[in-house]
Amino acid sequence: MNEEFVTLTIDDQEVKAKKGSTILQAAKQAGIDIPTLCFLKEINEVGDCRMCIVEVEGRRGFATSCIQKVEEGMVVHTNTQNVLEARHVILDLIISNHAKDCLTCTRSGNCELQALATKFNISKVEFEGTRMKHQIDDLSPSIVRDFNKCILCRRCVAVCKNVQKIGAIDCINRGFDSCISTVGDHSLNDVNCTFCGQCIEACPTGALHEKETIDEVWVKLKDPDSYVIVQTAPAVRVALGEEFDMSIGTNVTGKMVTALKRLGFNKVFDTNTGADFTIMEEANEFIQRFTNNEHLPMITSCSPGWVKYIEMNEPELLPHLSTCKSPHQMFGALLKTYYAKKEGIDPNKIYVVSVMPCIAKKFERQREEMKNDELCDVDNVITTRELSRMIKQANIEFTKLEDSEFDQPMGEATGAGAIFGTTGGVMEAALRTAQDTLTGEDLEKINFEEVRGGEAIKKATVKIAGKEIKVVATSGLANAKQILEEIKTGKADYQFVEIMACPGGCVMGGGQPIKSAKIRSEVDVRKLRADGLYSIDEKSHIRKSHQNPVVKKIYDEFLEKPGSHIAEKLLHTTYQKREKYSIET
Repeated sequence: MNEEFVTLTIDDQEVKAKKGSTILQAAKQAGIDIPTLCFLKEINEVGDCRMCIVEVEGRRGFATSCIQKVEEGMVVHTNTQNVLEARHVILDLIISNHAKDCLTCTRSGNCELQALATKFNISKVEFEGTRMKHQIDDLSPSIVRDFNKCILCRRCVAVCKNVQKIGAIDCINRGFDSCISTVGDHSLNDVNCTFCGQCIEACPTGALHEKETIDEVWVKLKDPDSYVIVQTAPAVRVALGEEFDMSIGTNVTGKMVTALKRLGFNKVFDTNTGADFTIMEEANEFIQRFTNNEHLPMITSCSPGWVKYIEMNEPELLPHLSTCKSPHQMFGALLKTYYAKKEGIDPNKIYVVSVMPCIAKKFERQREEMKNDELCDVDNVITTRELSRMIKQANIEFTKLEDSEFDQPMGEATGAGAIFGTTGGVMEAALRTAQDTLTGEDLEKINFEEVRGGEAIKKATVKIAGKEIKVVATSGLANAKQILEEIKTGKADYQFVEIMACPGGCVMGGGQPIKSAKIRSEVDVRKLRADGLYSIDEKSHIRKSHQNPVVKKIYDEFLEKPGSHIAEKLLHTTYQKREKYSIET
């Protein structure tokens, strides 16, 4: 089927554009930049902020280029004096009701409003007037909401409502009193928020950001009585470099380890090792359920945003969740038991810090189920962004660092652990171990291409030991909702399901480096970061979790075997039904 095109002129340049496309799309195709603020490709295309206005010959007023469709013979001007003056006024009005604490804002230097103010030379505010003062919502363990920095672009609302299908936030009130808030203007901590953090990734300013806890880490690093251990998730190493202007997806494992050692951590370990333990337990759990045809399909439990979602929305399906803790929680539990005993360290003095791509991990680590003998498995969770701030605070020139290795004896990890950070990776890693366990052989099949790729939902039937296993891997809570509906209604007969809360998996977690709407529209950030993890896997000399010598040793010396009594106590968890709202709605 041939696509139809129209011919138009933009800034004296003839452009052929697809029929039905917008002026903004046509201009981009021609290499002409039109500024935007509220626009988020395929997510928020509503024309609210009007920064993208242009003039179209023969029409009165301005056209909003992000929603105005192209027409044959249309003549467009994007930078006339009238357009430039109007954009200046729009920016001035937005800034007039915006907090002016840019120097101390967490988004300083990576704020789309700040960038436009600089670009359009906004040196003073012409329309100073009454400013609304809003109370900051910092009650949740994961997200801080500061409406004083909100520009009402509604990008966060669109992501929460349309991409994740949660709808925890929306625009309330009217006119000058309009604001983005929750039901009854209550805290995010008291409503149906899953703490996935996709709203933070969508926000162009500092109106939404993670609850920063690096000050607590600094205090512990200075405390001579504390033994501070840090562990880093797989997705962090292919994103951290972006905070230092390195290419998207660059693997900075060695520099990251060196930086962490310079920050003063007693030990620097790899959460990938924890992922290998997760696979050992999860593969064993799946084999038992599959063999006994019990609580199938089994659904992964590594994503705390997803776990909170099912606890609130589908509690009747909780028996289908794997009982395995997420990798960093398993690793924390082993550090305060096996490692502490091995090294002769008082577990009460061990302070475990997890560097995660996910802000829901901040919520997860404080769950009562994530404790052993009253000790938290993990004491602090910081995001990829927070780690970059610590490195900058310490005046470490990250790009000039030499490479270092993770510390032993807990630093050995496999390629299977690395791919946990991308959608489909947990399932692929589990299938590698499950197939060898079921066949009793070291099979050559390593890659399960069926569950790789950028598709929102990846369905496949894999054959292991003569048995067909129907699997599906998905990411994003809207897609999770669809899969759960298929399970409840009996429309699908899956045996194994992987679900990640964030679209694209951990590489696109709510704690990862934030990319502007412009970059997100031009670059497949998910693919570049995921490719970085698959490259680590391909280059690993061990690519199956059950072949990790550290894992083998700890099972021999301490855990006995997957699913043992001690493994159940330390590495598995329980779930609970949660109310969507803890307030009157």
